[in-house]
Amino acid sequence: MDRNIAGIILAGGRSRRMGGSDKPLLSLGKARLIDHVAARLKPQVAILGLNANGDPARFAGMGLPVIEDTLPGHAGPLAGILAGLEWAAGQTGCGWLASAAGDTPFFPADLVERLAAATRERPGAIAVASSDGRGHPTFALWPLGLRDALRHFLVEPDNRRVSAFTKRQGYVEVEFPMIGAGNQKIDPFFNVNTPDDLAAAERMLQSLRP
Repeated sequence: MDRNIAGIILAGGRSRRMGGSDKPLLSLGKARLIDHVAARLKPQVAILGLNANGDPARFAGMGLPVIEDTLPGHAGPLAGILAGLEWAAGQTGCGWLASAAGDTPFFPADLVERLAAATRERPGAIAVASSDGRGHPTFALWPLGLRDALRHFLVEPDNRRVSAFTKRQGYVEVEFPMIGAGNQKIDPFFNVNTPDDLAAAERMLQSLRP
């Protein structure tokens, strides 16, 4: 755990491909999807928050601060990252923010450690996770000093892609290996978007258990 890094779980989406249900609260094994994500990220950061919109009471049992988007109009994960940056700057005393998507239950236990190591080689750069040759920009380490630049970026309605902002600001990519599970390889950044994905995640969970 790095005491200079806060963490934010991005759970502010509208879950359209899950029929509009509250995706983070769906069951996966004996816990909820959001609980798996929190259990992985919490040990890696000094303090953890949850970005979500709507009634925060539905997350009350998690014991985490719930941070709403500070921009109107459901501007996507970048709005959640902005809310997290502003929260971390104002409330935590940390200098960095690690972000993780709230629908991705198997991401690496050394995610933040490896992203932080990459930023030491490229001071001031955003560190972005990748696997199997594909970037995952919602899994990244952000300098808190980017929050003003991000707010200005999001003023334009067409600026919603996380990758567009990271490319503009400069980033370093950190490749993570696939996970061995029985006779198959699993992408550690597999995310749950549909009921079929949730069923696949259940099978993965079983195969990853010792």
